[in-house]
Amino acid sequence: MDEVVVEVEKTKREWEDAYEKTIEHIMAIQEYGKSRRGGEGGEEKEMSLQRRNGLAQDALSLLNSLQFNLDLLAPQLPSDDQVQSTLSLLETWKNQYHSLRVNLRNANLQAKDNMRKAAQEERELLLGGGTESTVLRRKRQANAGLTSNAESVTESLRRTRQLMVQEVERSTNTLVAFDESTGVLKKAESEYKGHKSLLSRTRNLLSTMQRQDVIDRIILIVGFSLFVIAVVYVVSKRIGILKLQRMATAAIKSQLAGRAANGVGDGAMPLGQQFDGNTVPTVNIPPQQRMHDEL
Repeated sequence: MDEVVVEVEKTKREWEDAYEKTIEHIMAIQEYGKSRRGGEGGEEKEMSLQRRNGLAQDALSLLNSLQFNLDLLAPQLPSDDQVQSTLSLLETWKNQYHSLRVNLRNANLQAKDNMRKAAQEERELLLGGGTESTVLRRKRQANAGLTSNAESVTESLRRTRQLMVQEVERSTNTLVAFDESTGVLKKAESEYKGHKSLLSRTRNLLSTMQRQDVIDRIILIVGFSLFVIAVVYVVSKRIGILKLQRMATAAIKSQLAGRAANGVGDGAMPLGQQFDGNTVPTVNIPPQQRMHDEL
């Protein structure tokens, strides 16, 4: 069987029980005050009219909550026929609820009228005198004490019930606040997980950039070192070539000077022929002193 159908049937049974109890409370209120004479009112002495009205109001509140539950369950029924029959039953319940409230008001009026008549009868008995009057006066005093005690207990219970209702509402608000806090914490946890992955990726990128920076530094240092070595090598070679050129020039000059000296002593060619500007003298440079362009 469908769960909604089961809940509807359960609500119907609860309505029937609560309806019967409400009628009993209303009838008890309506009969209140009729048997205050003699010893027939022992039960009424234990339960005051205020207490009976409280029980009736609780029963009416239960009926109202059952109406609300049936109103919520009716649209969830599996078939349209069940929905329509449940809605018609709900209208019947509303009429019965309204009738009970009217009956409760009339029962309270009847109870007040009964108490007024009973008070009038007791007054007549008290004024009449005799043994019955004395017994009635004693019973009335005892009843007054019991009524006062019962009313004080009832008031204490009512205050306790009010405190319990307030505590339940406070606990409900606390649970709602806990649920909201749990939702916020879950959201914060999900955001933290997202930021954690982002931070891990950022950390990896930073590590990669640091490694790349070290590699770039090494490449720059090696390149600069190679460049410096090449420059030093080229400069050193250039300096060697200059030395060779100076050595070759000094050797040419020394040979020319020697030949000139030999020509003067042995009657060699004339001086004009020796220093003819158009004649390039032949110079024999030793093999180890020939210039080589290493570049």
